[in-house]
Amino acid sequence: MTTIYDHAAATLAGAPADLAQYKGQVLLIVNTASQCGFTPQYKGLEAVYQQFKERGAVVLGFPCNQFGGQEPGGAEQIGAFCEKNFGVSFPLFAKVDVNGEQAHPLFKQLKKEAPGLLGTEAIKWNFTKFLVRKDGTVYKRYAPATKPEELVGDIEKLLAE
Repeated sequence: MTTIYDHAAATLAGAPADLAQYKGQVLLIVNTASQCGFTPQYKGLEAVYQQFKERGAVVLGFPCNQFGGQEPGGAEQIGAFCEKNFGVSFPLFAKVDVNGEQAHPLFKQLKKEAPGLLGTEAIKWNFTKFLVRKDGTVYKRYAPATKPEELVGDIEKLLAE
């Protein structure tokens, strides 16, 4: 069975990164954007990352420009924006598509394992969140409006497993 750890993605700096490096950790995977109504969630994502990084949970951000062109910048702009405005220190990856033919394989798997409302696999907007167990399987999908701090209980539960 394929797990999240079987995928690779380019970092924001363009270097290849194997997600196997996160094996045994709880992952919160989010498609992000710098010009979205939900962009202030970067602050909450960073707070969750700081709260749990020493205990084995990691936030992984994947910028996406598929929703209203809300992530138009290049890697350098994205990184500078996130660090300057929200103090983001969790791993950010290169821009990806999350829907359609060109969707990153990671997001194809996430959507398949955790379909959205009414069983649809498509991601509806930026800041859709996927919580992944230590074994690399998807625990749950959360809507863009779900604030990162609302996931703390579920993260605690998965860390205790």
